[in-house]
Amino acid sequence: MGVLEATPGYAGGPLERPTYEAVATGTTGHAEVVRVVFDLSRLPLEALLEVFFAVHDPTQKDRQGPDVGPQYRSIVLYEDPAQLPVIERVLKRVQARYPRPVVTEVRPLKRFWPAEPYHHRFYERNPDVPYCRRVVAPKVEKVRRAFAPLLKDAASG
Repeated sequence: MGVLEATPGYAGGPLERPTYEAVATGTTGHAEVVRVVFDLSRLPLEALLEVFFAVHDPTQKDRQGPDVGPQYRSIVLYEDPAQLPVIERVLKRVQARYPRPVVTEVRPLKRFWPAEPYHHRFYERNPDVPYCRRVVAPKVEKVRRAFAPLLKDAASG
């Protein structure tokens, strides 16, 4: 409803032009990320962040479920400094939900590197891949249930 574009990629590390193979080693400093371009008049940053925090455990350091390594750390990279107070407010609210500390990194985005084309729309193109069935599908279903009012109406295109 307000997301205009979602692009998988890499950010947060110093390596120029990282590849999936390099980032997967956990030695590049980059995290696997998704750059989300959204219409603030239709989707507030707070709502987008609530979805982000609902689909992963922000208390896990360098890990998301079965994926382990610094490339899987929880990270929010902002492009506009005006977003920082919103991010901090949501983080405070999220922390109240967990008995363990939230370890999500919050930093300004220095450079975003788009992932290789085969990563784009991966789940949509590969729903029967075991990882997609076991890990991604439950997260997608969770978002559909919990955030239905925020989702684009399929009938409206």
